[in-house]
Formats: sequence, structure tokens, C-alpha cells
Amino acid sequence: MDCQDPERLADFWQEAIGFRSREGHEPYITLSDSEVGKPLNHLTLQKVPEGKLAKHRVHLDLFVRDPNTEVERLVKLGARVLTSGGSVPGHLGFVAIVMCDPEDGEFCVVGRPAKSEI
Repeated sequence: MDCQDPERLADFWQEAIGFRSREGHEPYITLSDSEVGKPLNHLTLQKVPEGKLAKHRVHLDLFVRDPNTEVERLVKLGARVLTSGGSVPGHLGFVAIVMCDPEDGEFCVVGRPAKSEI
């Protein structure tokens, strides 16, 4: 993942996804060994000179059991909510909350709406 501050972004994604291993240093940091058994088992952050200019062509979706709780946790780590999927299920019955990491890279928190939200 291209970024301007690999250390800062590694801090965020290490906590966000639960990676236990961190190797390397600027310009490349690789995170791996997720404690939560996610299919994403490595994430390499690469320092680039330019900032984000447009929407990323790669977009991570984090599937969770409780989207609202996960969004709160990620905001505490430095993420921001861009748009909320609300409680209306979309594709395959999931709701998606679009967020951005500390360098404005977009990703979604995806899950089923709570029964009380339907």
C-alpha cells in the first residue's frame, strides 16, 4: 500500500487488522500474522513521495460481526467515517460503512445490520 508515512500507517493497520508481526523499516514495512485469522495475511506499506491524489484502486473490506462497534474502535485508532451504509442492507444483505485510514485511504467496514436496525 503506497503511503507517505509507513510507520504511522503501520501502527494503524497493525491494530486495525490485528497483525502480530512487523518487519522492516522505511521505505518498506510488512505486517503479517493476524491474530484474528483474516484472509489478509500480509500487508506491505511502501513510502512514496506523493500524497493520495484520487480514490485508491485497491479497496479493503473488513467483514465484522458488529459494524457499529468496529467503527467506534477504528475511529479511536485514527480512522474517519466518510459515509454510513445506514441500516438498509445492500449487496448480499450487508451494510457497508466507508471509512478512511490516517492517510485518507478508503476502506469499508461490512456486516449484517443488527435486527433492531432493520
